[in-house]
Amino acid sequence: GKEVVIANAIIAILTIGGQQLFSFFTFSCPCHVGQNLIYGLAFLGVPALILLIVGYALNNQTWRLVTGKRSPLQAEGTQNQLLQCKLTCFVLCSITGRALVAPVTWLAVTLINGSYYVCAMSEYVSVYYYGANPNITASDRKKILAAFPCSQLVPPELSRARDEVILLLRYQSQVAGWLLIAVVVITVFLSYCLASCFSPLSFLHFRYWTSYVHNEQELFDEATDQHSKLYAIQHIRKFFGFVPGSENVGEIRIPSLREWQAISGLAFLKLVDEEHYDYSLLHDWALKGSVDRKYLKLDEDP
Repeated sequence: GKEVVIANAIIAILTIGGQQLFSFFTFSCPCHVGQNLIYGLAFLGVPALILLIVGYALNNQTWRLVTGKRSPLQAEGTQNQLLQCKLTCFVLCSITGRALVAPVTWLAVTLINGSYYVCAMSEYVSVYYYGANPNITASDRKKILAAFPCSQLVPPELSRARDEVILLLRYQSQVAGWLLIAVVVITVFLSYCLASCFSPLSFLHFRYWTSYVHNEQELFDEATDQHSKLYAIQHIRKFFGFVPGSENVGEIRIPSLREWQAISGLAFLKLVDEEHYDYSLLHDWALKGSVDRKYLKLDEDP
């Protein structure tokens, strides 16, 4: 839908901006043998992994999939189990697709930029591009190649060789970045095509279904908020003797020390029976039964 496309576009733009700031303020290649590869790959992979985990965590479908259970009203059977497995795989693929937007954007932008790749791969360039004394030892050659990302550490006579190596590595990095973008675009397009081909709904029926699901979720959220507020009001009234926002409150209830202690502390979801829970300590206190009726009358004119 349009909302998903807009959300993905915003995520991609924020990722690009964050990558540019991240590179400008934090990235500084160590230019040392054995450290360049680890440093460059860390800047390439670790932020992408973090963005992937955040993408999973911020998707409500992830927690619905993790906490969801099959309804006991559904009949047991192989067909239902197979359908449930298919639905789970479909939802998991959808969640993964949304979660991959930010990390793929990060990888594509960093590869097109080329700085991380140049730092990581400089010491592994073929000797053909080195253009120096062929009698030099392999360890010394690696040290000089590892210093190529830092221009101030390269001797003047190797400036041209350094420029050639940097150009080569940037070329490789940018080609890899554009190939990644092409693969992702083709994969997304083919996925939508396959999903449309195997969908039992027509185009207009599918649009109606997505509109219905969206409206149902909005109305459900509104009803949830109002229902929970009305339910909580009953417990608040029992504890304080009045409802917040009421006009002309004539009296208020004075809770006892034991009652204050009963609703204080850490609140956990408490199982009352097989189908009901107490949602808070105040909820648990309000459902226990009768309480003392110590009230304080209020003056009409404070």
